[in-house]
Amino acid sequence: MKKIGFLSFGHWSDSPHSAVRSASDSLLQSIELAVAAEEVGADGAYFRVHHFALQLGSPFPLLAAIGARTSRIEIGTGVIDMRYENPLYMAEDAGAADLISGGRLQLGISRGSPEQVIDGYRLFGHVPAEDSTDADMARQHTEVLLEVLKGEGFARPNPRPMFPNPAGLLRIEPHSAGLRDRIWWGAGSRATAEWTGTMGMNLMSSTLLTEDTGVPFHQLQAEQIQRFRDAWAAAGHEREPRVSVSRSIFPLVNDLDRAYFGGGGQDSDQVGFLDGGTARFGRSYAAEPDELVRLLAEDEAIAAADTLLLTVPNQLGVDYNAHVLDSVVRLVAPGLGWR
Repeated sequence: MKKIGFLSFGHWSDSPHSAVRSASDSLLQSIELAVAAEEVGADGAYFRVHHFALQLGSPFPLLAAIGARTSRIEIGTGVIDMRYENPLYMAEDAGAADLISGGRLQLGISRGSPEQVIDGYRLFGHVPAEDSTDADMARQHTEVLLEVLKGEGFARPNPRPMFPNPAGLLRIEPHSAGLRDRIWWGAGSRATAEWTGTMGMNLMSSTLLTEDTGVPFHQLQAEQIQRFRDAWAAAGHEREPRVSVSRSIFPLVNDLDRAYFGGGGQDSDQVGFLDGGTARFGRSYAAEPDELVRLLAEDEAIAAADTLLLTVPNQLGVDYNAHVLDSVVRLVAPGLGWR
């Protein structure tokens, strides 16, 4: 059994070719797609977070709304840029969303990606300490978040509070037990995956890696996953870690599928440059269901992961994306032993 979810960037565009014309459309359709995903048997609804962009940027109201409308699927992010976050405020928002959903939140976080604006995290009031980088700051924010999610008291109570306090030091409220074990780090390299394992976070790996060794993307990603698991074991964490990978997968089962994706596309890896370094981008998959079963069976990273996130073209609308998810769950997953 492999968990299958979707990952949406929540794009919107005031274009006649887009089914998502506004921020309101993006938010409301994201909720409807999550409901539809649960109905067709998918396991998760995940959302990318970008600031200063025509995309989803404030995840917790959306996740809470989805949690209230669904009952089974996991809900999460992939990923939140920790350079922008106040970890204590984030712990409150995450705790509330997790409680509303009944403990289904899977929170993907990371250092972030190239931005829409220059040093946008500074505009949010977050400035790296002297002699440290924005990446260092993201990890420091993360360490604080992980600590407060344990639910232990750390704040001295006011001797004359407005409301009575429990005895001892106070913790962030609302606290959701178990959320600390459902934090994922979006790792772009093998070294970062090892740090993720040491820190006791689950691993989230996308369709790009910020390094290239010359081997196919899926093999490099499989090595990343193995290094993560080795680091996890060496750190002595007691629970079993989880791993997700993202892929663009489109079963061609009708004329509309073929019109959108049947003309051929990125059927091999791509190598390029990102943030001044070499990066390898994984291929997309678009084929008849039987052919997809054959191709995906050769993907070593998918085989190594317990969760597969399907990147969806959200601007094609809820109905079409629900159809894609249904096609993968019904027509592809059983042939691979995922169902």
